[in-house]
Formats: sequence, C-alpha cells, structure tokens
Amino acid sequence: MRFIRRGALPGVALVLALVAPAVLGQGSAVDEIAKYRAALQDGNPAELWEARGAELWKQKGGPKNVSLEQCNLGLGAGVVKGAYAQLPRYFADADRVMDLESRIVWCMVTLQGYSEADAKKGPFGGPGRRANNEALVAYVTSESRGVKMNVALNHPKEQAAFQLGETIFFFRGGTHDFACATCHGEDDKRIRLQDLPNLTQKEGAQKAYSTWPAYRVSQGELRTFQWRLNDCFRQQRFPELTFASEASVALTMFLAHNANGATYDAPAIKR
Repeated sequence: MRFIRRGALPGVALVLALVAPAVLGQGSAVDEIAKYRAALQDGNPAELWEARGAELWKQKGGPKNVSLEQCNLGLGAGVVKGAYAQLPRYFADADRVMDLESRIVWCMVTLQGYSEADAKKGPFGGPGRRANNEALVAYVTSESRGVKMNVALNHPKEQAAFQLGETIFFFRGGTHDFACATCHGEDDKRIRLQDLPNLTQKEGAQKAYSTWPAYRVSQGELRTFQWRLNDCFRQQRFPELTFASEASVALTMFLAHNANGATYDAPAIKR
C-alpha cells in the first residue's frame, strides 16, 4: 500500500526540512536541562535543612519536654541511619503502615505529647514560613544516603497498602479525567521538556523515588515526598491529598516498593 502519492515527495521533504530542526532543537534543550541539573548538584541548599533538622531532632519540645531521639523509625528506638530506605513499613505500636512523615507525627504525639492536630500543622513551608517537618525529613532521609531501597511487603497490612496505592495510582477522575498513570504510566513522556518517569517500571521508579525529598530552586524550599504527592493531586485537579493520610501513605508504599534496589541519593536538588 502506498502512503505517499507520486509527486508529493518535494512537499514531504519541505515538511521534514522544517520539522527536523525543531525536533533537534528540542533534543538539544533536553540535553542542556540535563547539564543544568548536574551543575546544580554542587552546593545543594538542602544541607541547610538537614542541619536544622538534626538540631530539631535533638531539641526538647512539646508538653512532655523531650526530644525525638528515641523515635523508632523501624530499626529500633533512636536508630536513624538507613531507616528511610525501608519506609513505609508496618509499625506494631500503631498497628498501621506509616511513611516517614506520618511516623514523625506519631512520635511527636506519643513521645513529646503534642496533639495530632498540632503535630500535623503547617507541614510545608512557604514565603516567610519555615516548616519543621521539612527540616526533620531532610535530616532523617540524609542518613540513608547511599543505602539500597528495601521496602518490604511482608505484613498483610503492608500488602494491603501496596494494593491500595496501586489502585490510587491508576484511578482516573477530576475535571480532567486524569490519573497518576496519565503522566507516569508510560515510557518517553515529557511535559515542557521535563521528562516524566514511568513509575510502573523499575528503572523509572528507582530514578524518581530515590531523589526525593529535594530542594526546589524555583521555590527556594526543600520539598518532601508528601508535598510532591499533594502537588501532583493539585495539578490533576483532584481534591487535596490530606497530609499523612492513609491514602498518601499507600501511594507512597506503591512507589517506594517499586523503587527497591535503587541506591538512595537524597535530599537532591531540582529546578
């Protein structure tokens, strides 16, 4: 079957001549963005959040006037090194699956005596407002840098969380009939020259998940993974994802488990 009629080749050649530079230009732009990201890695301001988080971790506070140093992140009370690489996970003391941010809230309530509402208040920073949650997350996650991701599905509630997260990832809804998978369920997708990793595949999930949290240059803030999910829901025109909710932890479990085997390398820096 012929798809180009005889005599049409000059016209096709003209179209190719016009389109090719644009395609090549796009490729060049992507390459330049990659170089820009690599250059950003030197002098990552996330270190400032890490340092403040380390101080907050040891600082006494709350009605009980104690620190978070005995917070059990899954490897024993007070053990921070390598803990994030195994989160989310099931915690018997809470009888539920928790990610890092929901576990920090738990420790603030049980160890320091805060109410849950106060512990969850203002988790994300903004102009003129610093969030302790972001600093604490920066510190704890930095202690897993270089550790292999190893999120287990041994407990029935861990398995249930993974399945719920997978369901949420593929659920379509909102005014735009979007799902997480709309942008992150196929290879070679891009928006505004920004690569959109395929989070259903090992390589894409590993590359994406292992570089959060991250300092966002465009915002001048360090952003946690709970913030990343919240912002994705906003862009999909979904209802806001409640901070440290069961749904947010389940979605994190799905993505974190898919990233198993990756060497964790965050807090990172992104544009």
